[in-house]
Amino acid sequence: MAAASWLALGAALLAAWLGVAAIRRAALTTNAGRAFFTPGAHAPARWGLLLLAAAAALALAAPLVAPYAPTAQLDIVGLQNRPPSFAHPLGTDLYSRDVWSRLLYGARVSLAVGALGMVIAVTVGTAVGAAAGYWRGAVDAVLMRLVDVGLSVPRIFVLLVLAGLWERMPLGVLVLAIGLTSWFGTSRLVRAEVLAAREREFVQAARAMGAGPARIVLRHVLPNAAGPIFVTAALGTGVVMLLESGLSFLGIGVAAPLPSWGNMIADAKDSVRAAPWSVLAPGLAIGLVVTACAAVADGLRDALDPRRARRGAEQLAPFPASWDLSAPMHDPTADAPRSRA
Repeated sequence: MAAASWLALGAALLAAWLGVAAIRRAALTTNAGRAFFTPGAHAPARWGLLLLAAAAALALAAPLVAPYAPTAQLDIVGLQNRPPSFAHPLGTDLYSRDVWSRLLYGARVSLAVGALGMVIAVTVGTAVGAAAGYWRGAVDAVLMRLVDVGLSVPRIFVLLVLAGLWERMPLGVLVLAIGLTSWFGTSRLVRAEVLAAREREFVQAARAMGAGPARIVLRHVLPNAAGPIFVTAALGTGVVMLLESGLSFLGIGVAAPLPSWGNMIADAKDSVRAAPWSVLAPGLAIGLVVTACAAVADGLRDALDPRRARRGAEQLAPFPASWDLSAPMHDPTADAPRSRA
């Protein structure tokens, strides 16, 4: 690998570190942000956030960091299944393609599918859940029965049916299909939060002042349900990435020659003994990113829950909140009965 690629790699990792530092500075202005970044608490979540930032930075800088094109067959005879070396940090695969370059370009596809698919799922699920929870009645009954039907049908079956409509499913259709089959759980979660928030005093006050339903939902109700939505989005991104990897491994996801972590494993499954690095590299990348998403979701759940945040603050405080050290000390002799002269 050339010196320019190593410099680009260092610059991408530095950019990821600076990005996380900027997020930390902005988050420390809020109570949830201070709870998330409190020293000694949520350490796995912070490391997961750094790992996700590094993966995103490397994916964006793939044209600069990768020493070769992801589809370039360097030497089909002389460089087939070569072990890791300085020129090829993760070795080569069956077709003499550089695994490190394919891993970087595959990160662009896998991360994009996971993020965009979850954005679609969260958007649709939030809209359906907010409508069902706020208007209730017939609207709630119809939408929740639709959600029940969606949850009862296996998602992989729906995706297999859709894959049968195309010889090679376009990437945009794949993202849309994954997103539109992943919103059912989110809608139930948002509905529960909206049902609890719509009867609170600030919503009734906004309704009494003449605010319309759309303004009440968007400006007053949904901001109070943002915590569970963020947790669901962080956790669901990893689930969507696993789903895309499984579909690509089966040959109905991201189609070659476009690399993704799933079809990289599929391409190398027949040469596991001869070149195990071809399978371990994308498999380890999937495992690390999905674990990072789960760790970040767990940290967000604790930080955005007021009861958990308050409990954590009390544990980190040097004295209980009931100990007011600024108050004057009580003199026990003041309460003693005075002797008569």
